[in-house]
Amino acid sequence: MYRLGIDLGGTKVEGVVIDSGGKILFRERVPTEQEKGYEHILGQIKYLYDLMIRKISGAEHTFGIGTPGAVSHKTGLLKNSNTACLRGKLSISELERFLGRKVAMQNDANCFALAEATFGAGQGKNLVFGVIMGTGCGGGIVHEGKVIDGLQDIAGEWGHMSIDPNGPECYCGQRGCVETFISGGGLERRFREEDQKKLSLKEIVAFYRKGDAKCVKFMKTFFVHFGRSLANLINILDPDIIVLGGGVSNIEELYTEGVEQVRKQVFSDSLETPIVKHSLGDSAGVIGAALIGI
Repeated sequence: MYRLGIDLGGTKVEGVVIDSGGKILFRERVPTEQEKGYEHILGQIKYLYDLMIRKISGAEHTFGIGTPGAVSHKTGLLKNSNTACLRGKLSISELERFLGRKVAMQNDANCFALAEATFGAGQGKNLVFGVIMGTGCGGGIVHEGKVIDGLQDIAGEWGHMSIDPNGPECYCGQRGCVETFISGGGLERRFREEDQKKLSLKEIVAFYRKGDAKCVKFMKTFFVHFGRSLANLINILDPDIIVLGGGVSNIEELYTEGVEQVRKQVFSDSLETPIVKHSLGDSAGVIGAALIGI
């Protein structure tokens, strides 16, 4: 049986077809274009799903979708999404009506963590914490091969732990969330506020490596925030491994200077937790979406 998955991201919607042996047969991406609104995003999902169905000639399959945020038990609608036009609108029941089939829906960070625990850097580990540091900042917990959702479907949402109650305002309504300090979007906003220059994160990192004083100071502060955020997580969960994903995870100094800051701040006399880069590339989320399918 084929496994189909869609990863609904802030900038792209990606679809994948996986065969019964775990081989990726097909991948396709289209832009999310969230500025065009909710109905447009539904159309992008439908376009990809129909394309995948044609690729497998309508054969029997499972289907899952990874979304930013989680479904509210209270309303049945998506909550906590950093794709604002989906918040309070998207629901499993509407997706099922729109696509004409049953749909499994799971938080995108949980999908990332499941894929890395099953096929990637966390393979063989009992307790895996997967981190996405991209436009936003999310996390997922996989224990013995299964996603831990939690009572309110917010398990692993470390991006909205506050590490500074007087810090920047977050879209969630709180201040000083991890996401505002160490996500790609958060870092670019902080730099713009501090330096009045609009630089991409890649540009900031490049200037840091050249020794630019402002960028060195900025990145050193970033590593401290990264260390505090992960040390807090380890103090509570103590996972067997932490796998980093998202664009920010490509900053190689995270695995040296960043990890050193974790070591300094963790509540232990040593840091034994491996903190590693993802091994499935930027398709881990969509692979996880296919794995949760029904």
